Amino acid sequence: MSEKRILLASLLKPVNDTRMYGKLGLSLSKLPNTQVHIAGFSAPLPASVPVNVQLYPIFSFGRLSLQRFTAQQKFWQLLQTIKPDLLIVCTHELLLTAWLYCKRYRCHLIYDVQENYSLNLTAQDSYNPILKRVLATGVRQIEQLTAPTINHFLLAEQSYAQELPFIDKRFTILENKFKPEANYSQPTTPVQVSQGKGIKLLYSGTISGVYGVFEAVRLAEQLHTINPLVTLTIIGYCAHAGTLQKLKQTIADKHYISLIGGEKLVPHAEILKAIATHDIGLLPYQPNPSTFRCIPTKLYEYMAYGLPILIQQNPIWENLLNKATVGLNINFIEPNVTTLLQTLYNTHFYSSGIPDDIYWQTEEEKLMSVVTPLLQDNNV
Repeated sequence: MSEKRILLASLLKPVNDTRMYGKLGLSLSKLPNTQVHIAGFSAPLPASVPVNVQLYPIFSFGRLSLQRFTAQQKFWQLLQTIKPDLLIVCTHELLLTAWLYCKRYRCHLIYDVQENYSLNLTAQDSYNPILKRVLATGVRQIEQLTAPTINHFLLAEQSYAQELPFIDKRFTILENKFKPEANYSQPTTPVQVSQGKGIKLLYSGTISGVYGVFEAVRLAEQLHTINPLVTLTIIGYCAHAGTLQKLKQTIADKHYISLIGGEKLVPHAEILKAIATHDIGLLPYQPNPSTFRCIPTKLYEYMAYGLPILIQQNPIWENLLNKATVGLNINFIEPNVTTLLQTLYNTHFYSSGIPDDIYWQTEEEKLMSVVTPLLQDNNV
């Protein structure tokens, strides 16, 4: 088979994105006679990149900048330069341009659905009520228009198979499971929170009200009142200036709470390092239609490092926790912190070891089974 070219692209995800580059891109780079090209938002390039992988940090603009629209021209020019055999689009914002290219040239198209974008827009408060409905309708229309010519859909969540009406049966679920770095080793289990010592709480990833950052702060404050050795680290990126300003004001007088990142992207390796050095991972997601049926990436990451997890009450997440005794379901709005501390001290977490089904290897195998026949198919 002659050399094939794959292009993965996202408008807003950084070019070193955990899923687009770290999982999809690096997995696909293992294919023989294949060049992998990855285009995304400007970000520091990884220190070591496989020889058959090229990165293009071609997008850089403010959240509401007009350059967000002119970026389509950059994407089109890149398509003309690379001339991919397979195009994997990782955001709805590049779908139309990708669709037009694939109609004109010999190229297969995969849509990696990382979020239910239309539902996110209507269920979350990123925009005013009128604008978010207009945007949500526009996104869904683009997805429905382009769907018939998309060869395959990759779904980051199982729930998307029921939520998205346009995918038919042309989909494969590729969950955001944990992909170990070269220096990763499984932690010793079982795990127990030590009584009489400090407890380092961790909130990692996207900093957002919907994801419960203020509930994390409130819980840390209540636990710190009982045990002054309790600390909280918040590490991640916050896209909304108002949320970040409110967070900084809220924790300004709390010396036991530290913020890393905020207005700046935090390298994923730094987040994993924080996970490895903390005692408890927090997932205080607040009930919202856009997140209720999703499994956060950080849940897999916390489990991979043997972190006991405190998670907002949710039947889907509860099933995952109970299978391996990896954490506790709590009500972050009204927690009984005295009882919570005693339960943490008395519970042996990960009593059956680190779960086997949290790793990316299974998803990589599914990815290869989708991509390989498309690359071999010359009848585009």
